[in-house]
Amino acid sequence: MIFLRSLLFLLVKAILTVPFSLMTLMTFPLPAMARYRVIAKWSWVVTWLARVIVGIRYRVEGLENLPAGPAVILAKHQSAWETIVFQQIFPPLSFVLKKSLLFIPFFGWGLALFSPIAINRTAGREALKQIEVQGGKRLKSGFWVLIFPEGTRMPPGEMGRFQIGGAWLAVKAGVPVVPVAHNAGRLWPKNGFRKYPGEIVVRIGPPISTTGRKAAQVLAESENWITDAMLDL
Repeated sequence: MIFLRSLLFLLVKAILTVPFSLMTLMTFPLPAMARYRVIAKWSWVVTWLARVIVGIRYRVEGLENLPAGPAVILAKHQSAWETIVFQQIFPPLSFVLKKSLLFIPFFGWGLALFSPIAINRTAGREALKQIEVQGGKRLKSGFWVLIFPEGTRMPPGEMGRFQIGGAWLAVKAGVPVVPVAHNAGRLWPKNGFRKYPGEIVVRIGPPISTTGRKAAQVLAESENWITDAMLDL
């Protein structure tokens, strides 16, 4: 049954993604924030499909911790689920992602209009500079910036090495960091075809101030909070 439900979910999502991606091209003349709100409707559809077809629900803890203004979100990365549903949980987001994703037919075209921060991860300090410059522009225009500091999806129970880009951006831009943990990988595994019914818990931590602090200090505090939260989840 899980196999059949997962297959149906995949087929319906694929069928809907192609025409929706073509429709998003029509949003090109709109301002960035207006484009985001239109394109983000896709995430609502996919989340609804996941709930109705597969039985995946989610619960959010700590919404009261969100600051009033834009911030940098440093989040645990386990699956594709969070890249979809975070669009509903948080204010308008600008994702830090690999530039190569923008060249994927249909999907990448929609991403390109989503005001992402597209970087070449192999570029070293140049990639850090791209995050600082592009991220600063996004924050000033009202977007929050979402960064997965591990850089790749990690299976449940595993933690990757946290990279400094998100904390660096937050310190340079003078905005707080919001740490986020979740257990989506249990139900929506990395590269897994099968999706499992159940409830995903997203936990939002208290904002971490960057005022007068170094990026390494902010990153360490964020990593400690996420690591402790993941042990609890």
